[in-house]
Amino acid sequence: MAENELAQKLQRRLVLEDAPGPGAEGEVPEHNGEEKPVTANADSELSAKLTRRNDINEGNAVPATRGQVFNPYTEFKEFSRKQIKDMEGMFRQYDTGRDNFIDLMELKLMMEKLGAPQTHLGLKNMIKEVDEDIDGKLNFREFLLIFRKAAAGELEDDSGLMSLAKLSEIDVTTEGVKGAKSFFEAKVQALSAASKFETEIRAEQEERKRQEEEQKNRRAAFKELKSAFN
Repeated sequence: MAENELAQKLQRRLVLEDAPGPGAEGEVPEHNGEEKPVTANADSELSAKLTRRNDINEGNAVPATRGQVFNPYTEFKEFSRKQIKDMEGMFRQYDTGRDNFIDLMELKLMMEKLGAPQTHLGLKNMIKEVDEDIDGKLNFREFLLIFRKAAAGELEDDSGLMSLAKLSEIDVTTEGVKGAKSFFEAKVQALSAASKFETEIRAEQEERKRQEEEQKNRRAAFKELKSAFN
């Protein structure tokens, strides 16, 4: 449906451009005798969107929405819950637009705050390296890919993304199975990570119960104190 609509709009634009010149029947009068500017930018945008949609349909590009709910804890199992929460906190801190994306200007601010300012081209290259849906900005999943690539040794030491990962103070060097020397070690490490994941969940649940119990006790003490004054 979407590609058909874009195709129709593009075709309609081309037909309008091929319409008869001045003096033809049904022509809209020009303002002050001046020729209206050609809408080349609109045509280019429609053409780009149509090409993008065709690429997605043919499997040559990654669609922006896969129709699946993204769960960082199951997809990025090489990281602990604490690490992912730290990464999410950093992502939210610099998502000043609160649109769940980090655009080029927000990335510029992030790198300046981290003490590793980048050129405009450098910022664009940083986004491009992990921008799977090719929208020119970073969603949270693409942000996590930076740390996955850093942990796996897939980033150049002097690259902007490596600077981001190093200066973020989120240690990812000792996590995951990427650096395991053998299949057996990888299996053991994976099982250990799963066990650690469950332990962290239980610890969070226990901490939540403890806080609820403390709050309940404070309310009871307050009611008792209030009744004593009454």
